[in-house]
Amino acid sequence: MAEITVQERRNKILELLHRDGKVRVNDLSKTFEVSEVSIRADLAELEEKELLSRVHGGAVSSYKAYYNMSLAQRSAENAKEKYEIAAKTAEMIHDDETLIMNAGTTPIFVMRAISQKKLTIVTNSIALALEGAKHSNLKIILLGGDVDAEYQFTYGTSVLKMLSEYHADKLILSVDGIDKEKGISTFYYQEAEICSKMIEQAKMTIVAADYTKIGRVAFSEIDGLNVMDAMVTNSKAPKEEIKGISKTGVKIILA
Repeated sequence: MAEITVQERRNKILELLHRDGKVRVNDLSKTFEVSEVSIRADLAELEEKELLSRVHGGAVSSYKAYYNMSLAQRSAENAKEKYEIAAKTAEMIHDDETLIMNAGTTPIFVMRAISQKKLTIVTNSIALALEGAKHSNLKIILLGGDVDAEYQFTYGTSVLKMLSEYHADKLILSVDGIDKEKGISTFYYQEAEICSKMIEQAKMTIVAADYTKIGRVAFSEIDGLNVMDAMVTNSKAPKEEIKGISKTGVKIILA
């Protein structure tokens, strides 16, 4: 097969794991035409990020509790906390502003909380666009590109190109990991570059994430903590992590 980078190989390993539930070292070695030593190093790195569990001869998926959930299941997970975060985030949004919002379940709660305001919203989330389209006072711009049907978001070069045409007052960013050392991250490598571009196109970045994301490192790094202007989370968030994040100058808002 054509030569790929280590990062691309690890992305593909996760895709195979997500599809099959289990991968074997010798099969991966043959598929990617690299040594079993290299594959074991890949699995060790992915296990460290809590994206799989190594077993004899291979690995199995270990993050079923969230990574493998459907969009509907994720929406129900920590729904009370997400509702509280959305309410606090909505207080920071004002009429006639332009927002960028990425895919995720927390942004759906935010969309509901700001649904009575007059806003223009740019998003790559199909679910979010459909939610916003219920309200005539919201102008919704859906970024077109390749579609992830399972998690209902668009990605790819077309999305990045469209994003470059828009400038927003605020970005409401949903992430899967916020760590004082590793910064902000997402499970989906397809979204990491899009999130970075969204940050670039917005005057202010507000990360809205429930307490379970604090102290976690997801698979694909988006950027360092310095790109956040504010973070809205729950009072249950680990105090030491919050203290470390606040030292970087990020405004912390607890719901």
